[in-house]
Parts: sequence; C-alpha cells; structure tokens
Amino acid sequence: MKFLSEDFLLDTTTAQKLYHEIAARLPIIDYHCHLDPREIAENVCFENLTHAWLSADHYKWRAMRMCGVPEDLITGNAPDKEKFLAYAACMPSLIGNPLYHWSHLELWRYCGIDEALTPETAEYIWEKSNVKLKSLPVRVIMEMANVEAICTTDDPISELTYHRRITEQGFQTKVLPAFRPDKALNIENGGWREYISALSAVSGVSITGIDALKEALLARMKAFEALGCRAADHGLTDIIFLHDAKKAETAFRKAMGGECPNNEEAEAFRTELLLFCGGEYAKRGWVMELHFGVLRNVNAAAFAALGTDVGYDIMGRPSRYIDELISLLNELERRGALPKTILFSLNPSDNAVLCALSGAFGERVQPGSAWWFNDTLSGMREHMKTYASMLPFGRFLGFLTDSRSFLSYTRHEYFRRLLCGMLGEMVEDGEYPNDMSSLKRLVADICYENVKRWFGF
Repeated sequence: MKFLSEDFLLDTTTAQKLYHEIAARLPIIDYHCHLDPREIAENVCFENLTHAWLSADHYKWRAMRMCGVPEDLITGNAPDKEKFLAYAACMPSLIGNPLYHWSHLELWRYCGIDEALTPETAEYIWEKSNVKLKSLPVRVIMEMANVEAICTTDDPISELTYHRRITEQGFQTKVLPAFRPDKALNIENGGWREYISALSAVSGVSITGIDALKEALLARMKAFEALGCRAADHGLTDIIFLHDAKKAETAFRKAMGGECPNNEEAEAFRTELLLFCGGEYAKRGWVMELHFGVLRNVNAAAFAALGTDVGYDIMGRPSRYIDELISLLNELERRGALPKTILFSLNPSDNAVLCALSGAFGERVQPGSAWWFNDTLSGMREHMKTYASMLPFGRFLGFLTDSRSFLSYTRHEYFRRLLCGMLGEMVEDGEYPNDMSSLKRLVADICYENVKRWFGF
C-alpha cells in the first residue's frame, strides 16, 4: 500500500465513502487551541518551515531530545536550517508516532510535498516548503483548512486588542477568546500579588478582598463576552474540593500580605473561585473545560534552565480526584449553576470513569477528546471505543488541536480518517448496519454539528 495515499487509514469501502463524501468536506471548529491572535490579526507569513514547525511545538522538542539532539538545535539559537535538518534526521525513528503522520500530512496539504521526509530528502523539502510557505499567510492556511471558528486561550488580563482587530477586519473565520483564569486561582504561585495588581488595572476594580476579586473577574468576563467568548478553560494540576469561605479569605489576606497560604487555605480559595466562575459561565451559556491529570515541570534542572511549556510535563497517575470532582459538580448543580462542562484527563486510565461520571449528569457534562499524549491512533481509538461502549457515541464532541501551530489543522483530518475507519470496521464486522444515511449523520455530528450546536457557534 502506498504511503499516505488518499485512502490513508480508510481500509473499507464504507470508510472511504464516509470520509471522502462527508468528513473531508466539513468545516473545522477548533474549540480549544493556543494560537496567537496577534499573528492572525497581522496575517503573518512564516519565513521557513522551522518557524512554522519548531518555534513552539513541545511535541517535536521531546522527540528531538529523545533522539539525542542538542538543546541548541531545539530551543536554542542555532540557525533555522540546522534545526530543521536535526528534526528531519529524527524522522526515520518516529515510526508509529503521530508526529510522523502529522508532519507528512502538513507537508502534503500545505506545501504539495508527498515525498517522505528523510535526511536524504531534507534539503529538497526545506527549499520547496519555504518557497510555498512564503505565499501562505496564516489566514490563507486557515481558509485552506476550511476553519469556521477557533477559540484561543486567553488570560483575563488580556485586553483582547487583537481579537477586536480581527473582528473589525471582517475575517471570515471566527477567532474567539476563551477565558483562562488559572493565574488568578493559583494563589500559592510566585508572582500572584503582581498578577492581581495587573488584573485590578485592566478591570478597573480595586481588589481588596475575594468579593472584589470576583468583581474584577466578572468585569473581564463581560469584556470577553462582548467579543463572542463561548468557553472558559481551567488547567488544574489537582482537583481538591474544600468549601470554606473563611479559609479562602484567609488565603487571600495572607497572599496579599506576602505570606504563602497553607495548602488547605489555597485549596479553599481555589474552590471558592471555581464555584463563582462556574456559576457565571452557566449564566452566559459558556462551556467550562477542565483539564487535569498533568504533572508539570518534572525535570527540575530543565525547568530552571528553560521554563514552562517546553516539553517537561508528563501524565499523572490515574485520577485521585474523582470524588473531589464529583463534589464540585454537585455543588454547582445544587446551586442551579452547573454550566456545560467538558472533562479532560491526561491519563487514559481515566477514560471509563469520566464517561461514567458524565452519564450521571446528563448532556451537560461530557468527556473531552483524547488529549495531548493521547491524540495518537491507538489513544484516540481506545478513547472512542470506551465512549461508544458507555455513552451515545453520536453525541461525541469530536476533536480539538490544543495546538500552537497553524499547520496543525491536519490533525482534524487524522481524527476524521480514524473515525471513518472505525465506523467502516463496525459495518464490516456486522456490528452496525450498512445504512449510509445514518452513518453519514453520525460522521457529520461527531466532526462538526455537535460542537457547533453545543457551544452555540
């Protein structure tokens, strides 16, 4: 079989029909990503493939380190071409890794290159791709990928200047902010007081206590809402539910005075703000996304040298926090303030328990797609099998990139091909009738319609 053919991952006639006639034609809604709205507002053009691929992709950085590439060729100051050649030299070792497929899909779709990237072809691919990329500003890339809407990830202190500019420019793709208040909630982190000062300045609220902090966050929610915000996102290392208003206020007072709150006080503070935020999201019809199960910056020396988000985070143990998560959802439910919620655990051992938990709260709570270390062929397949075995698979919200790369929309293609391949196998195995009308509806719903309807895009 030819590498990366038009029927890649589509092993049955049913799968081929579903993908080519339905999935491939559907728009993309990428409801959680880390793209820079400035680059969209300014419609930047990447100078070369290193800028497009390697400037902020910790997936690639981890692989390069494991292949023995020196750090200067990864995050350092080495010339762009040398960095690219170093990544190309890793490619033959990446068999079975999604990076191998993603990289080649991106070369194919955006640069018209269907040759395999190897140390031998790297020079040719470097030259040809760079010529092509110079004619592909980021808005053209998004249009080529048929992107209807994205939600970026934005701090409450962001003044949303570029989102406003994009709206005024009339770009056909919706570029919406998503509210990410982690820095406000992580009271035990260094720099929290300085962050609160910045939040006070942008919100116009003098933050002298928790109620004033809530008022400031509310002011920023209103600013986000004015620009079409549909989602809020929380990255939680732990989920610990400790509902104690006095301890929460003590935490605030200590932190503002330069003293570190103890663990219980910090968790009470975080719980107080999670409950407040959840209630406000519900009022606005926003979707609350909870990401957890991550151990951050586990290599202390690398963290000290390079900082965060450079490839030194790992998946944590199977969730120890399910009881705490249940308490959070139940308290929001008791208040009549449970927003639509998507649950993402980085550990795939949590797939079944999150499906079961979602089923206890009805459609308002959904398991998220296979995330981060799990958006592989095997990871997505196992996630979808578990979902289908426990919940109505036709209601699944589909895929998101969680990416900082404009070329990463081919990951939606990857997911859609896998989905159609799985459905085709079920038909071939006699697990589902060969009813193309129903099958096409399933594909359209999972790839596009469900998320459009659920978020209200």
